[in-house]
Amino acid sequence: MKLIDQPKTEAEVTELLRKRGIHPTLQRVIIARLLFNKCTHLSAEDVYRLVNAENRRVSKATVYNTLGLLAEKGVIREVIADPTRIFYDPNTQPHHHFFNVESGELTDISVEQISVNNLPPLPLGATLEGVDVIVRLRPEKSSSAR
Repeated sequence: MKLIDQPKTEAEVTELLRKRGIHPTLQRVIIARLLFNKCTHLSAEDVYRLVNAENRRVSKATVYNTLGLLAEKGVIREVIADPTRIFYDPNTQPHHHFFNVESGELTDISVEQISVNNLPPLPLGATLEGVDVIVRLRPEKSSSAR
């Protein structure tokens, strides 16, 4: 699944943050740019490790707070793969995911590949914002291991 017009340069990321009402501090720009340039699903720990791999000093609190802010403002998506794993996805277009419970890998599924039907009536005063499907899978055990 190809990301549509994702910002890559520092100037593009700064402009996107401003448009979303986020003050573009150096740390926020670095974190957002990392997510868009990697174009993959990263955990907060992954982001923390990658941001600081180049001898930067960005605290864990700054990484976690920035990821939360970016998700809240719709710059990225939070994907809760299981109760202990939250990923941050730079692809905010509607789509679903495969989650490999053994490897921890999260993979996109095109929205056209899954059909969700017969949703129950929504509670009074609610509108549907979206449906996220996470298909959890595990590699098959080889016949020799049985």
